[in-house]
Amino acid sequence: MPRYELETLELRGTPAEMGRQQGQHFGRKLHDFVEMRLAAARDYLGDRKGPQVDALFECGRRCYEALRAWDAAAIAEHEAMCGAAGVDAIAVHTAANMTDIRDVLLLSGAGPATTTLPADAEGCTAVLVPAARSRDGAVIAGQTWDLNPGDLDYVIALHRLPADGLESWTVTVTGAPTLMGMNAAGLAVGTTNIKTWRSRPGVGYVHLLQRALRCRSRAEAQAAITNAPRAGAHTYWLADAEGTLELEATPFAVELRHNHGEALCRTNHCIAPSHALLEGEAPTPSSLARLARARHVTGTSHLDVERLQALFADRSDGVHSINRYPEDQQGTATDAVMIAVPERLELHGCRGPADRGIWRRLPFVTVAR
Repeated sequence: MPRYELETLELRGTPAEMGRQQGQHFGRKLHDFVEMRLAAARDYLGDRKGPQVDALFECGRRCYEALRAWDAAAIAEHEAMCGAAGVDAIAVHTAANMTDIRDVLLLSGAGPATTTLPADAEGCTAVLVPAARSRDGAVIAGQTWDLNPGDLDYVIALHRLPADGLESWTVTVTGAPTLMGMNAAGLAVGTTNIKTWRSRPGVGYVHLLQRALRCRSRAEAQAAITNAPRAGAHTYWLADAEGTLELEATPFAVELRHNHGEALCRTNHCIAPSHALLEGEAPTPSSLARLARARHVTGTSHLDVERLQALFADRSDGVHSINRYPEDQQGTATDAVMIAVPERLELHGCRGPADRGIWRRLPFVTVAR
């Protein structure tokens, strides 16, 4: 089987200029991405006997207006990208923030105490390694990014060299500004999905992550995410040379998780008791198994990049493994993986599962401190 290659694109200039470069380069691929995501959304909504795609677009429009009020730079890049590609800006925004926007549609209520929606097996696995658990004493952070198997065709790495601001790399999909990445200040960011009731029209997770990548410190990024008008529930992890932090965030509350000397692992169910009471879907066997495996492996050895790559390639638990294949028939797959060592501005990414993608070093122009 040929191994998956990670396409990279360098962007330079103002937000609008970087947006136009994406639209001109990806063109038809942006149209195809929207169609793929909407097909996946139809299946998801149909399984839950929920509203149809027209209602999803209306939620997307309301979330887009929230983004417009919150982040002018994000709007400038997005609208220039969509204009250059000749694709509707709200359609791309809705497709890129699909997990949040479908939660706004299906999980906007207070949430009945005894009823949850049918659980799906989507979800990522993240590991934050403090210096005390690292083989060479450097913080390491990384994750798999798992969603629709069709997303695999759209995974890319964007290298931003803005006219004003921090150089950054992000591993993402066409149309989404950031899914996980690191900037030249040595701040790495990422996310896993959780689902809670009380979702609302607000800013989607891919734009929260992009704003975080424009920050110079964990504290600044934490404040940006905490104070944002968030649409849905997600976890957000932040790592720099000094340490790591995770935010388990619903639209209205944030619970912080720290390492306390051990690796911090996360999959796709709420850990904070107050958030678990609002959970929109029961924890899946996949989420529980992946969390147990990650905790077991990280608790028994000191870690380095190679050991983390091996963990993200683990297939010990079959279809509930950290490393997920399209042929598992779970409705999800590992579409990309990233590992960061902030102290050295060292960033590794691959497209596809960790054992099927070609790992690529993503180099910075900025010299590591």
